[in-house]
Amino acid sequence: MKKIDLHMHTVPTISDAHFDFSLEKLEEYVKTAELDAIAITNHDVFDLAQFREIDKALDCIVFPGIEINLAKGHILLISENENLDEFQIKTQAVTEKIKVIGDFISVDELFHIFGDLNKYLLIPHYEKKPSISRQTVDQMGELISAGEVDSPKKFIRLAKDDTELTPVLFSDVRIREGMRKFPSKQTYIDCGNISLSSLKHSLRDRNKVALSRSDGNSLFQIFDDGQKLSTGLNVVIGARSSGKTETLTQISNDCDNVKYIQQFSLVQRDDVNYEKEFNDDVARKKSIFADKHLTPFKNVIDDVLNVDIRVNQRKVEDYLSTLLRSAEEAEKFDAFSKVALFNETQFEVAQDKGLGNLIGSVRQLIDNIEYREIIDKHIDVNNLKALALELIELLWSKAYERKKRSFVNDIVRDVKSKLQLRTSATQVKDVDLYRVMIEHRKVLKFNQITQLLQTEKVIFQENIQEYASPYKYLIALKENGAWTPSEFYKYFACIEYEILNKDGFKVSGGERSEFRLLQEIKDAQNFDYLLIDEPESSFDNLFLKGEANQMLKEISKTMPVVVVTHNSTVGASINADYIMYTSKEIEGDEIVYRRYSGYPSDKELCSVDGKTINNFQVTMNTLEAGEEAYVDRRGGYESIKN
Repeated sequence: MKKIDLHMHTVPTISDAHFDFSLEKLEEYVKTAELDAIAITNHDVFDLAQFREIDKALDCIVFPGIEINLAKGHILLISENENLDEFQIKTQAVTEKIKVIGDFISVDELFHIFGDLNKYLLIPHYEKKPSISRQTVDQMGELISAGEVDSPKKFIRLAKDDTELTPVLFSDVRIREGMRKFPSKQTYIDCGNISLSSLKHSLRDRNKVALSRSDGNSLFQIFDDGQKLSTGLNVVIGARSSGKTETLTQISNDCDNVKYIQQFSLVQRDDVNYEKEFNDDVARKKSIFADKHLTPFKNVIDDVLNVDIRVNQRKVEDYLSTLLRSAEEAEKFDAFSKVALFNETQFEVAQDKGLGNLIGSVRQLIDNIEYREIIDKHIDVNNLKALALELIELLWSKAYERKKRSFVNDIVRDVKSKLQLRTSATQVKDVDLYRVMIEHRKVLKFNQITQLLQTEKVIFQENIQEYASPYKYLIALKENGAWTPSEFYKYFACIEYEILNKDGFKVSGGERSEFRLLQEIKDAQNFDYLLIDEPESSFDNLFLKGEANQMLKEISKTMPVVVVTHNSTVGASINADYIMYTSKEIEGDEIVYRRYSGYPSDKELCSVDGKTINNFQVTMNTLEAGEEAYVDRRGGYESIKN
């Protein structure tokens, strides 16, 4: 993650109160805030001499820019640090048109002055006064890369809304003599080498911007040779037989708890057998004998089934991390985060099954007729009734208490949610540590029981004849002690399951494969890594670009995902966080398999031994069959469209 501030002022203009610029304070701000890149964006003016002085003095990347008064709003226009004389000429045209407060230029004049706006990074005031109009945003379309906001709260809200511009938060600071306090408004962006094109590339994906380094993705070492991957979404590309699948296999072998969806593993082969296998996956039939034998164990499983140790671990980690962050931010709490309910924990609401079972047992003693004399000899029925009444009153009392707790929990949850929307402070996550420990003990006990259960034995063996009469069949079941009467109904009807598509028709072979892929990806939430080898070998592009890409992006927020592909629908459209290119190279008389990696926006990818390769070239060759083929194909599509 790179930390940037692309909005700061070093020259007082008609839009500012007077201040004296201090290069020393600018150096101190960049060093204190640990900025990787800044932009100098004065109101309607660009001072080339001052910019060169700043660029020479600072260690970080410095971009030339200008904040322009458009009609009904301001917009940052930022350029690469090259052709500065030409950039000054263009910005001078803006300066000549805006001489007094209230002057502005139109969007048409902006196009006329700067020409091809694709060469610049355009960031308007969005949720910040004076904000640019929605009409202007629509008019400029994809030329706008992001929208500047003025508070963390607005940043967080816009970051969750795909219909809004990607939010960025900058200082808008005047660097002046005597500054004692530096601003805290900066944005982290997930990119490699910083350039204007890499910033624009990363801003296309709102998942690549954050307000803190910890909220974004980071790189970690995956192999002993130093090869790294992103904690987010990784795409592996390369020619055939260059080591892509071997890379996935090595990750699968070296790492624990990996979900690996291998190439062609979900594609339909033989229609009849595949459909049977698919339906068996949806509804697996269990033997009645195994059910009877394992009924006590089934109760144990039912209890442990809802225990998720990984979820508990994440809850505890979230609780500890938010607790620490909340403590660190204690001095910055505002009126909303200081409210007592902001970090209030909810009441535990659990059903009292034991009390309900006890009441049922007492009622059974009261109502029993067959063994009435024996029961009356030991227990007076009036005492049993009194006991039942007292237990029922206690049950009502507990139910009323649970209802009150649930009602209070709903209020607390609603208040906490509304408070969170009004503040950028960290809210401490709720966790029931006692329940976490109890469930941990349950898992340990479950493992012990399972080990005792795993003793080989034959639980039942008998030849079964067919019966023409259902009643005779029922009598035969009744006379055979191997079956439980409460389970007889299962032997008179066979329930089959059928999966239908959204149109109500039976799914095709391809749709079955798509369904299974989505289920496999969803199942990956129970793992620590997800690996997928060439999904395009089994599925069409519309499905990949829609449901599959969306699910992969979502799950990559919680775990590393690695996808091998030759397909541009996956490789390019998915907006990967990190890419790896595998290469089979000849050095002398030896064949060398080498991996190059980097961010999608990097001009060059690097290997662990220091070799580099052109990112654009290998991406084009791998995903698009070369630049020439891509241009020809694009021209063909345009001809059809027109």
